[in-house]
Amino acid sequence: MTGDSMRHTDDGAPLTDILSGLEALRAHDVPVHGGRTLAYVYDAGVGAADEAGRAALAAFGATNGLDPTAFPSIGAMEQDLIAVATRLLHGPGTTVGVATSGGTESILLAVLAARDAAAPAGPAAERPSMVLPDTAHAAFRKAGHYLGVRPVLVPVDPATFRADPVAMAAAIDETTVLVVASAPSYAHGVVDPVAPIAAAAAAAGVRCHVDACIGGWVLPFLDEPETPRWDFAVDGVTSISVDLHKYGYTPKGLALLLHRTPQLRRTHLFATADWPGYTMLNTTVQSTKSGGPVAAGWAVAQALGIDGYRALALQAREATRAIAEGVSDIPGVRVLAEPDTTLLALASDHSCDVYTVADEMAARGWLVQPQLPYAASPASLHLSVAAATAPLVTELLAALGEAVSAAQAAGPVGADPALAAALAAIDPGRIDDAALDGLLAAAGLTGAEGLTLPQRMAPVNALLDSAPPRVREQLLLGVLDRLTRRR
Repeated sequence: MTGDSMRHTDDGAPLTDILSGLEALRAHDVPVHGGRTLAYVYDAGVGAADEAGRAALAAFGATNGLDPTAFPSIGAMEQDLIAVATRLLHGPGTTVGVATSGGTESILLAVLAARDAAAPAGPAAERPSMVLPDTAHAAFRKAGHYLGVRPVLVPVDPATFRADPVAMAAAIDETTVLVVASAPSYAHGVVDPVAPIAAAAAAAGVRCHVDACIGGWVLPFLDEPETPRWDFAVDGVTSISVDLHKYGYTPKGLALLLHRTPQLRRTHLFATADWPGYTMLNTTVQSTKSGGPVAAGWAVAQALGIDGYRALALQAREATRAIAEGVSDIPGVRVLAEPDTTLLALASDHSCDVYTVADEMAARGWLVQPQLPYAASPASLHLSVAAATAPLVTELLAALGEAVSAAQAAGPVGADPALAAALAAIDPGRIDDAALDGLLAAAGLTGAEGLTLPQRMAPVNALLDSAPPRVREQLLLGVLDRLTRRR
């Protein structure tokens, strides 16, 4: 622990002091329960499920999933969860899976498996690439960066924000090892047309991964005929990622990656006997990994059951629809894309900006997530609607109406023209620590004690909005670096 909340002594602290220190550290965190945090956390609003998950997390926190023969309990619970997911996602009897720490690890492994399955000689092995709609989750860019797989970004339909299957098919070439679709996309909450995308991939002999990290534990329970098939029922879909720590409502640190066959999974398994210790065998990026998240996921799934999950998914879906309908009665904001699941993106008109609306919502006890403009998508607000938010829809809409009115009264926020011009002229590859410090100071983000984040983030977001993407990345990396330094 750091800061004033913990007294550092040579003697161990008593439990009461430790717990009070933890509470002090959490004082400025957003709430993880109550349905008012519409990003980062997912709340079922079911106390018994929360209690079961926390108890299992604590009970299995010291176990190690590195060796399934030493802790067979973890393997058994993992296979139980994979069996449930296989049934929900219409997987064939050959389906296999692994538990991961989250969607990003699942995506890394899917990209790794596709890359390493390429023929040892030829363009796909020498210059591997993956075809993505430009709305695909940023984790695919991260996987490409880590693994040397070039992302080929295909613009989506600017009216619906869904992937364009014809353009996706045209982008496949001899270097392609993976084609990706989202169910749904995080930024807009829409499901890509998976069937024609998967068909194009299959015709080219290429794998197709469906990123259902956020929708995989919701869509199977909705049974909405207007949503086309997107899972293993679609020929050509070779792998699917789904996060249980989102709409599976389990404690953080648990997701699943499923492959249609064991052969498809084999190229992300790892083994080495070429050292003097134990033969290392891994199914995921991690070697040592706590069994706590798997046990917690298993316990929550037992507590809720399939019928419980169906009820929660329907509650969240109906709440999302109600919010979308209510937004139409608030002048100044609109739903950016008709939601297919439980995610909403809201845009504003010229009368106000979404960054100020987000600040005003925070002042009223609601966390909504600003999204900067990209390609055809304007600046927007992201809302992940969980079941615990369902009873609060009327309250949320009232707060949103007040927030928009306050933002309209304040007027749209803008970046300082001189600073915006300076950012536009900077070579992002030449920004060193001194330049970053100067930029952060000019943006009002530093004080006598170093980095200082303001209470209201609209001016900062407006400045980031004005910066070229690569400069924006360097600025935010500078902020992250300074946030993670010992003061």
